[in-house]
Amino acid sequence: MIKALKQFFDENLSQAPNERPRDHDLQIAAAALLFEISRSDERTNIEERDKIADLVKRQFELSDAEATVLLDLAEQEAHDSTSLHGFVTLINSDWTENQRLQLVEYMWQIAYLDDQLDDHEVHLMRKIQRLLYIPHKKFIGAKIRAREGR
Repeated sequence: MIKALKQFFDENLSQAPNERPRDHDLQIAAAALLFEISRSDERTNIEERDKIADLVKRQFELSDAEATVLLDLAEQEAHDSTSLHGFVTLINSDWTENQRLQLVEYMWQIAYLDDQLDDHEVHLMRKIQRLLYIPHKKFIGAKIRAREGR
C-alpha cells in the first residue's frame, strides 16, 4: 500500500522546476515527526491531524489533495518506523537551522493542541531538539512562541 501511495505522490504532486525529487522525502520526514509528537501522548485526535495538515500545507505550499497524500504517507512511515534516525538524518542533511527550528515550533504547536503538555511529549521534544542540533535557547523560544500562539 505504501508503494502505491508513494507512486501516486510522485506522479501527482506538482514539482517546481528547481525542486529536487528528494524534497518529497523531506516533506514526508517532517510530517512524520509531527505525527510522532501527536502519538507521543497516546491521545491522537482528529484536531491534531487537521493541525498537521494545515501546517504541512502552509510549509510546503500544497493543495488539499497533495497534503492528504503526504499525510497518509507520513503517518504510515511514522507508524512503521522503529527510530527517528532516518527522519532527522534526512532533515539535517538538507535543511538550515531556521528550517529545522520552524519544524520544532510546529511540533510544539501539536504538543500544546490539547492544552496538556505530557511528560512523553516533553521527552520526545528534547530528544528531537538534540537530534536536529537546535540550540537550547532557540528551542525554548520556539516552545514559548507555540504556547503563546494558541
